[in-house]
Amino acid sequence: MAAEAVKEEAEAKPKVEKQTNCLACNKLIKKLKRYYRDGKFYCSKKCWRTFLDKSKTEEKK
Repeated sequence: MAAEAVKEEAEAKPKVEKQTNCLACNKLIKKLKRYYRDGKFYCSKKCWRTFLDKSKTEEKK
């Protein structure tokens, strides 16, 4: 019975997917060149700034 309970808990948890693309430009993020801010990965600081600007304009609408 204990083995079944452990198995059910493992199935119930959703898998955490790795972020592979930049949120701003949708380019593939390489391990050597990545920019991490606020729990998300971007390909550069410029893309991070672009994403912030886009989100601010969407909030205003």
